[in-house]
Amino acid sequence: MLDIVMAARTGQGQRSNNEDSLCFGQAAGGWYAVVADGAGGHRRGAEASHRTIRSIEAMLHSAAPDAFSPDTLSRVVCGAHADLQRHQVPGDPSAAMHSTVVVLWIDAVGRHALWAHVGDSRLYRVRHGLIDMITTDDSVVQQMVTAGLITRDQARHHPHKNQLVAALGVEGEVDPHTVVRPIELKEGDAFLLCSDGWWDSFDTTAIAAALERARSPDEWLALMEARIDERQAPRQDNFTAIAVWAGNPLVSMDQSSDDTVPRLMR
Repeated sequence: MLDIVMAARTGQGQRSNNEDSLCFGQAAGGWYAVVADGAGGHRRGAEASHRTIRSIEAMLHSAAPDAFSPDTLSRVVCGAHADLQRHQVPGDPSAAMHSTVVVLWIDAVGRHALWAHVGDSRLYRVRHGLIDMITTDDSVVQQMVTAGLITRDQARHHPHKNQLVAALGVEGEVDPHTVVRPIELKEGDAFLLCSDGWWDSFDTTAIAAALERARSPDEWLALMEARIDERQAPRQDNFTAIAVWAGNPLVSMDQSSDDTVPRLMR
């Protein structure tokens, strides 16, 4: 069994309140970590993200031990979407609420991981010093990158980079981006789940570089949080992250190949 260690950080930034939420822990089906970033009128963004993580956490805790599967994870995320829809205020658009979400679910015994997301909260994985962003933002700017209209670097500074094309709680159905099969965990894999207020401060090399200096998941987050504070961005959004270590990422430097996800810029 792999040793799973987690840590979390969240901050208000320059906003009047924190509309991010997070949870992590252990359920019958394995370990889980969830980050949600809410938005809505009358401070309903905080309610949206809080409802999202509580709904997902409850469903993972009630899942059977043998329920670890992409289908189960997709149903869990869709369940959170339905819960937000049930709590909308009919006829009052100013009170509408929605939320992004990213979920990591780990079977430490079977040494596999599943993940799903909706919106632009992200999941990164660092394996043997190489970093991959293993989610793709549901955003207008990401669609422009995919179409070849702008570069990834231009996307980081685009004025509409936070305009979403999918979120929990909107009208109609939602189609979570869930991996189609469990992905093998390797000793030393490190994961970072984070809201846009966190990832906006970093390129991928900075995330990996912070990991190389860290002795624990909490120290990894602390090093990155210090960089967010040093930036002193005048419009700093709420920022939230969960770090997950499967074993010690600093021990194994095996450069074996991996083809589970496309390799992005290092």
